[in-house]
Amino acid sequence: MASRIVNRAGALFDDLERRWTTLATQRRVASIFVIAFIIALLAVELRRFAAIGPAIERWLPSNHFEAILVPFTLLLLAEVISLVFAIAQSVATAVGKQLEIMSLILIRQSFKELTYLPEPIVWDLSSAELTTRVLYILSDAAGAILIFGLLVVYFRLQIHVPISQDPDERSSFVGAKKLIAVLLLASIVIIGIEVIWFWLNGADIPSFFEIFYTVLIFADVFIVLISLRYSTAYPVVFRYFGFAVATVLIRLALTAPRVVDAGLGVIATLFAIALTWLYNRSLQTQAAES
Repeated sequence: MASRIVNRAGALFDDLERRWTTLATQRRVASIFVIAFIIALLAVELRRFAAIGPAIERWLPSNHFEAILVPFTLLLLAEVISLVFAIAQSVATAVGKQLEIMSLILIRQSFKELTYLPEPIVWDLSSAELTTRVLYILSDAAGAILIFGLLVVYFRLQIHVPISQDPDERSSFVGAKKLIAVLLLASIVIIGIEVIWFWLNGADIPSFFEIFYTVLIFADVFIVLISLRYSTAYPVVFRYFGFAVATVLIRLALTAPRVVDAGLGVIATLFAIALTWLYNRSLQTQAAES
């Protein structure tokens, strides 16, 4: 029964991944970003010229910089979907993808700070509000660029070693990860529906990424526990649990105070690099002893 569920989930995963990674799909997704940006800009203009009624006005962005956030949010959503597909390929690659998303979230926050300022922006050095927003933009940008640079090091350090030398066991482990990935894709849909529901009802909109990364922590723990079926070697176990800790740090960064969030993102990246380097050293030591 269990193997049948895993096989069906694997077949569904393979079909969804094949559809998602095609060039045609990627072009359609990019077109959606452009269309969403244009519609958001038009909505801002309609609201500014009072061309719509107050009942609809509250749903529309009031600032041109808010229009930038619309396609950026859709881009982040697409990156989250790509992250889920990466889980079945390699947990290390998926962690790198998580950190990439964190850097993009910081960039998005930089644009979001501009929405709190009036249009056009008047540079007034005596304005505490302007000074604070500029400092937040700088911290977000600095954190994002540091994560971007550190990820170059992280991906160069990667050495993909199979969890087992037995082909059947490797296939079984990949199948289990595909099942978890399918469940994560389902959670994306559920979380998205929840966010839209709150938005339509005028309630406080929960953060999609905060909820998703919370779910991702549990998914990481499941992967660690499943991996114990195929290897109980200390370096392997520590590596998988360490990657789960990196996810926890990213989750904390999403709700941390400004400036601290960027710092936590950088620390999570440094932690992932140190973990990878030490794991590689342990592999080299084992190879030298054998």
